Amino acid sequence: MAKSLTKSVNVERAHPLAEKMVGGDGITVFAAPAAYRCTLRAGTRALAPISKALGVALPKQPKSSSSSGGRSALWLGPDEWLIIDEKSDPTADLETVKALHSAVDVSHRNTAIIVSGVRSADIINAGCPQDLSLTSFPVGACSRTVLGKIEIVLLRTKKDEFRVEVWRSFSAYAFELLSTAAKYG
Repeated sequence: MAKSLTKSVNVERAHPLAEKMVGGDGITVFAAPAAYRCTLRAGTRALAPISKALGVALPKQPKSSSSSGGRSALWLGPDEWLIIDEKSDPTADLETVKALHSAVDVSHRNTAIIVSGVRSADIINAGCPQDLSLTSFPVGACSRTVLGKIEIVLLRTKKDEFRVEVWRSFSAYAFELLSTAAKYG
């Protein structure tokens, strides 16, 4: 009888932008830490039980987000949110919710780039048509938009800091675009 040599191995996906960082006068562009991500679709009646399970109130207004305990909920549409958490899986927290909803783990589909510094809005605007003035896009504002030729989800986390959520397959392009803008902008 042959002896089985298989054993369980926990394989962690490599971060597509691991260790990447560009800095300059008034700007830093770097890969965000790995995070759990969940796309969520739900109707109005499901918002209360879902918010309770997630521990963060789902925002109900366009271009808004909410955060609690390291978890962020970004409004993407009338019945659509992106949930981001660097420590725990929001999809798992929704498994016991009885209200009708759809929650899909997209943790391995997306990655994020942080653009930080006094020139951060200008650097992003090198490839994004969104008005990023503090009046039009205040701290906590988010939107699905474009950066160059790709779709992103943009979140303003601080006055001079943004989180650029991007599909892994486009992350090198997004990082290069932002790095070039930081270098020459």
